[in-house]
Amino acid sequence: MISGRALHFVFKIGDRGANANFFRQVLGMKVLRHEEFKEGCEAQCNGPYENRWSKTMIGYGPESSHFVMELTYNYGVKSYDLGNDFHGITIQSKEIADRIKKSDYKFDVDNNVYTLKSPDGYQFFIVDDDAEGLDPIKKVTMNTNDLDKTQHYWQEILKMKVVSKTDLELALAYDVTHTQLTFKKIDESIDRKTAFGRIAFAVPHDTQPEINQLILNNKQPILTPLISLATPGKANVRVIILADPNGLEICFVDEEGFSQLSEVDPEGEAELDKYIRLDPYQKS
Repeated sequence: MISGRALHFVFKIGDRGANANFFRQVLGMKVLRHEEFKEGCEAQCNGPYENRWSKTMIGYGPESSHFVMELTYNYGVKSYDLGNDFHGITIQSKEIADRIKKSDYKFDVDNNVYTLKSPDGYQFFIVDDDAEGLDPIKKVTMNTNDLDKTQHYWQEILKMKVVSKTDLELALAYDVTHTQLTFKKIDESIDRKTAFGRIAFAVPHDTQPEINQLILNNKQPILTPLISLATPGKANVRVIILADPNGLEICFVDEEGFSQLSEVDPEGEAELDKYIRLDPYQKS
């Protein structure tokens, strides 16, 4: 049995200034930490790029208790082609819904759900209702053209619990009190294009070899074998990167190392703003 918790979803972003405004001023999230890197990540955390890049963790609370967004920015890459793999992030909160309604940001509303898109086109669904529990981010929804194959991978191989299933949607979680991973059926091939993202989970350190063996036994792809990633001045984190039948990248990090790495940096907000100002490619 694998015990784990959903950590974050990785978005590639084009304009850091516009995204900083969207996630902070429109969605009301807080910068938890900001990191700058001189070259590409060994585990392709920033995608298949070798250039300078940055990572901004942003959300409604620390990653030890909340699901958050990871915004990866590749210097000089102004935009990405949006595929049909990502459906949206669902956030439940009257406060956040009120913020959306009072903003000048464009949105659609249907049955008390406000739909809006980030500057790069990623969808967010804001449910105008009191949030249940600590974290208002309730689910990450991806698209799939084969619910049964998707369920087999996540339930039978990665040992995730099925929360609910219909003919059109599958919801899973390691812990039902945390953000759920949901798959929505579409009748077309999945094309991830260049904007493809990644979802991360934390698991105990000694669970990672078990996951590695499960994947090998089931002849599924491993994008990055177990590797230790270093962040200057911070804890090392061991990761293994997989891909599900839809090509969704999955990162399993060790809970012990990540809990040290993911501590909130009180200077994160100022660091992000500083590097936006210094960025020669920044448009806004």
